[in-house]
Amino acid sequence: MGPDAVDLIMDDHRVLESLFEQVQAGEGDRRILVDEIAARLTAHSHAEEKKVYPTLTKADPGEKDDVDHAYHEHDEAEELLQQVVRSVDSPQFEQVLAEFVQAVKHHVEEEESKVLPALREAVDQATLERLGEAFTEVRIDELRRAGFDEEGQHAAAYDRGRADLAGATRDDLYEMAKDADISGRSSMNKDDLSQALRRQA
Repeated sequence: MGPDAVDLIMDDHRVLESLFEQVQAGEGDRRILVDEIAARLTAHSHAEEKKVYPTLTKADPGEKDDVDHAYHEHDEAEELLQQVVRSVDSPQFEQVLAEFVQAVKHHVEEEESKVLPALREAVDQATLERLGEAFTEVRIDELRRAGFDEEGQHAAAYDRGRADLAGATRDDLYEMAKDADISGRSSMNKDDLSQALRRQA
């Protein structure tokens, strides 16, 4: 039994929220984080639009209005994201970022309270799992096209052997710690992981 589409979408939402927190807190390299957010959000949105939303409207035509609204919010988020990318080095960055993050969080809240529960109700578990596979396939394809691997790591900026620890997310650092077989890594925060990896190097 594989992960279903609803769980995968919500997992993606949590990863994006974590990245928002990092960039808003000034942690890591701003440009690298924004690039990762852009790649992840675009891949996520396209996978929903190609696979998830059409499945829901076919299974339950009564959900068409909510789905159309979700498409509209994706377009809005994409426009705001382009402004964030363009303003990375400008004094307006924090303001533009805040507006973008607020729009995405609003969309996530609506999707998780309306669209995803409707999807879970409209199709059976086997369909949700097949949809999860289809969602993942499109998402990974989109990430690769943007120069990232399936975990959202930038192929050029992220070499597991000599990663730039300052620009890495906690998840990145955890994976590196796992590769390096560092004990106690599960309970470590980002700084602890970074220090343990530097000691190991």
